[in-house]
Amino acid sequence: MRPMTSSETTVTTVRTEPSTTAAEREMLEGWLDYHRATLALKCEGLTEEQLRQASLPPSELTLLGLVRHLAEVERWWFREITHGAELPDLYCTEADRDGDFHFGEADTFAEARETWEREIELARQAAAGRSLDEVSVRSSRTGEHFSLRWVYTHMIEEYARHNGHADLLREQLDGATGE
Repeated sequence: MRPMTSSETTVTTVRTEPSTTAAEREMLEGWLDYHRATLALKCEGLTEEQLRQASLPPSELTLLGLVRHLAEVERWWFREITHGAELPDLYCTEADRDGDFHFGEADTFAEARETWEREIELARQAAAGRSLDEVSVRSSRTGEHFSLRWVYTHMIEEYARHNGHADLLREQLDGATGE
């Protein structure tokens, strides 16, 4: 994915099909990158207004919100849970746990995409050189720890689910459908 400039709402994302014969790590990374690129593709060619539009009321779900949410998710699973980093939320607060989906006039898709792409790169760095069997530093609220393999699998599931949402949002906005 190529970063957007502040005035751009259209970029050309290259999405690569994951290998059908790769080793486990390459396969997991390939599918996660495929789903990351799919979300970027769902957002291409739309105006700022369209990216902010909740097109399935009463849901507040928007493409802008999905990008902000997945920036939070990348940060949480790869840097905070896996690595143990203590980082502030990007968009959410104690008062608004869904702050990634609530944005103001000053919030832009260009900023959200830049933040998301930065979190993806930092997630890659956090996972680099680690064994898939390595267990997370931090645990869940119930005390469970997670292997890096589990985190990759969960992230693929998270993106796949939200890409389904993105499909519906995009179709409602301009009729575009596809993978």
